[in-house]
Order: sequence, then structure tokens, then C-alpha cells
Amino acid sequence: MQLARPMAVYRLVFGLLALVAVGGQLLLNLAYGDTLVGFYSYYTNIGNTGAVVVLLVGAARLFRRRPDSRRWAVVRAVTTVSLVFIGLVFNLLLSGGSLGGMLPQVNVVVHMITPVAVLVDWLVTPPGRRVLPWWSIAVAVAVPVVYCAVALVRGSLDGFYPYPFFDPAVQGGAGGVALYLLALIVALALLALATTALGRRGRRGVEEARVADDARARP
Repeated sequence: MQLARPMAVYRLVFGLLALVAVGGQLLLNLAYGDTLVGFYSYYTNIGNTGAVVVLLVGAARLFRRRPDSRRWAVVRAVTTVSLVFIGLVFNLLLSGGSLGGMLPQVNVVVHMITPVAVLVDWLVTPPGRRVLPWWSIAVAVAVPVVYCAVALVRGSLDGFYPYPFFDPAVQGGAGGVALYLLALIVALALLALATTALGRRGRRGVEEARVADDARARP
């Protein structure tokens, strides 16, 4: 497969870009007294850290001609759903708000460039239906839902809500928060369904196809 090496370079470039953005913002936050717990209270930082791992490890897998395993395909699916969701929520619902201490350049990378980069990678190098199970939808939805539950519990204890849709004072009470989150979860489930369906295109992904093609090419 001629796409394998270019996509490996693609993953490497965008993985390093995301690493510089997230790592730089983390160091800046820590320098101003933030903590790791505080930094990773935001799902944007969790998701983009996951994207760094998936892109860089994915690049190494392509360079080493390793096809997607079922476990790795699910990890890719969860990361893709999370990053696309982060991009959509920020740009549709939160873009007019304050960035807090986030650098504008970092904001562009983590909320715009990396979500698009991960989505393009998923569309160009889908794992294929042999290794990507339908139950990955449940995992892709469960990860953000668990994050929401933790954020709500923490907010009820110390009053800190990382996003305005978690805050009862902003949403007009617990009922408003529940309705907002229900709408987000429904949208997330639909996104996970679409992402998984797109990832199951074809019987095998580009990595597996490259290994098979190389094997056939040997005398």
C-alpha cells in the first residue's frame, strides 16, 4: 500500500505538533502553580494527550509494518470519537468564552488542528471490519461519560466545574445540567456510531494490506 509510509509521516508530524502544544501548555500551567490534576480536569487535555500517544505509536506501527490489532483499533476509535467531539463542542458551544490561561496557538492546535488530523487519519487508514468491533461504540461513549460523572462529583464537592454545562448555577439547576448532558451524550453516541461505521469500511486496514502486499511481493 503506497499510503502507508506517507501516513506514517503524517501521524508523526501531527503527533509531534500535538505533543509540543499539550506539553508546552502543561509546563506553562505548572509554572503558574497549576497541578497535573488541575490540568487534566479538562477533557481537551485528556483527549489531546491520547491523540499524541495514538498518532506517535500509530506512526511507529506503520513504519514497522504492524497491522492494527483489535485492541489497538478500539483505542484508535475511542481517540477519534473523543477528539472530533472535543472539536465540535468547542467550536459550536464554547468558542466565544474565555480561554483562561490557554495560549491562543495551543487553542488552535488542540481544538482545531488535532481533531481534524485525527479524523483524516481515521478516514484514510480505517482499521477495517475484521479488527474493529461494533462494541467499540460503547467504549467510545463510556470514556467521556465517566469523565462527566467524575467532573460532576468533584464539582459538587469543591465547586469547581471545568465547563459551563456542568455548572448548575449556569444551567439553572441540576435539571438544566441533566438535559444539557443528555443532549451531548446522544450526539456523542451518534458520532461514535458514524465513526465506527466509517472505520469498518473494507475487510482490512491500510496497515494490514501493506503487510499482505509485501508478503506477496517476496520471491
